[in-house]
Amino acid sequence: MTPALLEDIPSLIRERLKPRFASWITCGSLGELHARADYREVAAIVTRVLETVETDDFAPPAPAKSAYRIAAWNIERGKELAGQLDVLRNHEWLREADVLLLTETDVGMARSGNVDVAQTMARELGMNYAFVPCYLSLVKGSGTEREVDGENDLGLHGNAILSRYPIRAARAVHLDNGIDKMASREKRLGRQTSLLAEIEFPNYRLPVASVHLDAQSTQRHRMEQMRCVLDAMPASGPALLGGDWNTTTFDSSTAFRAICGYWLRVFMGPGRVIRNHFLHPDRWFERELFTLLRKRGYEYDRSNVPAGHTIYYHVDDLRAFGSLAEWVPLWCFEFIRWALREHGGGCPLKIDWFSSRDVNVVEPVVIHGLSEGRKAPLSDHDPIGIDIVPA
Repeated sequence: MTPALLEDIPSLIRERLKPRFASWITCGSLGELHARADYREVAAIVTRVLETVETDDFAPPAPAKSAYRIAAWNIERGKELAGQLDVLRNHEWLREADVLLLTETDVGMARSGNVDVAQTMARELGMNYAFVPCYLSLVKGSGTEREVDGENDLGLHGNAILSRYPIRAARAVHLDNGIDKMASREKRLGRQTSLLAEIEFPNYRLPVASVHLDAQSTQRHRMEQMRCVLDAMPASGPALLGGDWNTTTFDSSTAFRAICGYWLRVFMGPGRVIRNHFLHPDRWFERELFTLLRKRGYEYDRSNVPAGHTIYYHVDDLRAFGSLAEWVPLWCFEFIRWALREHGGGCPLKIDWFSSRDVNVVEPVVIHGLSEGRKAPLSDHDPIGIDIVPA
C-alpha cells in the first residue's frame, strides 16, 4: 500500500467512522448493524480499512547468514511495549531474531497507549514490517482493558511480520469468525486475518504466515481457518507458519459448550488432561487441525518443543478473569479453582506453534521467564522460536 493511501486510513477512521461508533455499539448482532442506513453508507470505507496492509522499511541491508532465527509471539496487544522492546533488544536469544511473526498488535488503541505497535517496534529495532488489521474496535477492549484512561484513537488490532530482510508480497487472508463479534461486549468489526509474505534472505526466499486462529470457536472451525491459510500458501516448496493457534482443546463457541467441556476434562482428571491433552492438543481434541497440516506436507514435530507450554492459565489472573467473566458465569471460577486445587490453581497449555514444509528447522525453543522482576507481565504468552538453515 502506498504511503499516501496509508496516511488516508487514519483520517477515514477519525472523520467518517468514529462519529458513528456510539450508535453502532447499540447493535446486538452483525446483521442488525448491516441493516442500518448509517452503516451501509460507509460500509465500503470499513472494508477498505480492514483490507489495507500497512508496510514500511526501517532495516539497513543485512548480510547472508548460515542460519536465520525466527520467533513467533502473541504480544497481548503490545500493552507492555517498552518492556517487550527491552527483551527483543537484550535477551540472549531474542536479540538475534531475524524475523518476528507477531499476533495481537494494536494500532491506536487506548489499552496500548494509542501507538502503532508494529510500526514502533520495527522503527525501534531497525526492521522492516508489514501489518494487517483484523478488527476495527468500537470499544476499548475486553475485561480490565475498558478501565484504562483515554479513548481509542483508531481502534485497529491485527497481526504483523517484522524482518531484518526485505518483506515481499505481503497480503491478507481473511478467516471466517467463530462467533458474531457484535453479539459480545467487545464489539468489533472484522475477522481474524492471517498475514502472508515472502522473506527475501540474500541466499533464500521463504514464504511465511503470521497466523492467529479464533479462541471462541469450535476445534473444527480452527481447523477450517487453518485450511484457508494453507490454501493461500504456495502449493509446494519451502513454507513456514507460526503464531497463536488457540489449540486449547476446548469448543469455546458458546459458554455452555465451554463449561460442558470443562466438566468432561474434570471427569478425565485434571492431571491427566494437562499431561496428555493441554500439552499435546494434537493427540485428540485438536487432531483434525494437525492431521490437515500433515496431509498438506507440513510437519510440526521438529519445529516445536515437545510438551513445551506457551501459556499458563491461573484462576486468579485478573487479566484472564476479566475477559472470561464476560461470557462465562462467575460461579464457574470457583469450580475451576476447585478442579485445579492440586495444581496451585493453574495449568499450562500449548497453543502457540510453528509448522514447516521443506524447511531445515533446528533447535526449537520456548522462552519462559521474560516477565520475572517486572511490574507487569510482558504478555500472557511466551515467545517460541526456531533456527532455519537454508538448503
